[in-house]
Amino acid sequence: MAMKAVSPRQSINKVFERVGVYGLVGGNSQKRCKYASDDEGEDGNLELEQIGAERTKNVLILMSDTGGGHRASAEAIRDAFQLEYGDEYRIFVKDVWKEYTGWPLNDMEGQYKFMVKHVQLWKFAFHGTSPRWIHSVYLAAIAAFYAKEVEAGLMEYKPDIIISVHPLMQHIPLWVLKWQGLHKKVIFATVITDLNTCHRTWFHPSVNRLYCPSEGVAKRALLDGLEESQIRVFGLPIRPSFCRAVLSKDDLRVELEMDAQLPAVLLMGGGEGMGPVKKTAKALGESLYDQELKKPIGQLVVICGRNEALAETLRSLEWKIPVKIRGFEKQMEKWMGACDCIITKAGPGTIAEALIRGLPIILNDYIPGQEKGNVPYVVDSGAGVFTRSPKETAKIVAEWFSTKTDDLKRMSENALKLAQPDAVFDIVKDIHELACQRGPLSNIPYMLTSSFSSLIY
Repeated sequence: MAMKAVSPRQSINKVFERVGVYGLVGGNSQKRCKYASDDEGEDGNLELEQIGAERTKNVLILMSDTGGGHRASAEAIRDAFQLEYGDEYRIFVKDVWKEYTGWPLNDMEGQYKFMVKHVQLWKFAFHGTSPRWIHSVYLAAIAAFYAKEVEAGLMEYKPDIIISVHPLMQHIPLWVLKWQGLHKKVIFATVITDLNTCHRTWFHPSVNRLYCPSEGVAKRALLDGLEESQIRVFGLPIRPSFCRAVLSKDDLRVELEMDAQLPAVLLMGGGEGMGPVKKTAKALGESLYDQELKKPIGQLVVICGRNEALAETLRSLEWKIPVKIRGFEKQMEKWMGACDCIITKAGPGTIAEALIRGLPIILNDYIPGQEKGNVPYVVDSGAGVFTRSPKETAKIVAEWFSTKTDDLKRMSENALKLAQPDAVFDIVKDIHELACQRGPLSNIPYMLTSSFSSLIY
């Protein structure tokens, strides 16, 4: 498809109008600058870039809130960069699509939520766009329409490194870099945030590095045209707080005001409190109470996410066992650390976190497409089971806490074997090594690469 209409020579004046001449936006001449959060640095006050100078490098992480996993992975990478390298890197976590383009790119979040609520529609969309010729034509059409806006969005941050944590954020940014003559200056890495089953838009042969969460994903990347030298298998990037030392289970239970002796099950409904949470909680309330001894054999923690109605409903019920009803939680590492097993849908981030904590997993649902493969990933590894029945789920937990404690222990050991707690640090260290290997071109200011890209290449 001809891309003449969106070449940089035709769009450069409008880009300058929006973001200013590259390399000449305000700031100071210092070689390093402070770590930047999501909302810092948007006024364009980036440091003046110096030829050959040791300077703070800008990292632009591209994400979208189509499911909570993309943002969580982006923020995990951001935090790991800060912990490992401090002010050597200035990090921006951005949804360039939402901020700079129009429909449909600026409403991917709403479209995704609508389709996953109508799950067959999402299943059709996922598999229907999988063939390369289909999604390539679709993305090329969008690029022809929004290339100038995406170009402006990317260039505002003058990135030395671009990291995509979303399957639709490879093609167009890579085209923009090529048009601008920046594909040899800017490192482009893709971090796949789906654990086992991936849409083919994740795999782009022009990336410098593709970080895969599992060997199965790496094999599919090879089949889709990437080279072994481009691929690293480190695992899913999880928040550094899950990788660092935490309090013991006993101390966590004291802090969280849980029963110190009873085994605990963690029931999750994701950020939106979806799935059969209410039915499962009620079934657990019955199964974890010994009718003969008239006492509980376990305790329950329910994370309702943003579903306040669900939380209020559960709080209004009478319980025979100790129960904690929580809303949206930002310290999941503590709640997981205080429990002995977990019930959740097959979201990749939650699975990876549970494995790090050695929690046997009961998967009670999955989104067709990207989450379907997570079920055999857990079950075949002996780290958990799958059932959609709330009663069956409650029965399994009751057995784990009474007559089948050996099964619980074995699955916990298998979960720890499958865990990859250092993945996020392995990823940022590898990207740092790539940055260190770059030649003198990486330090040429943007105003020169933009103005004289035709001479450089």
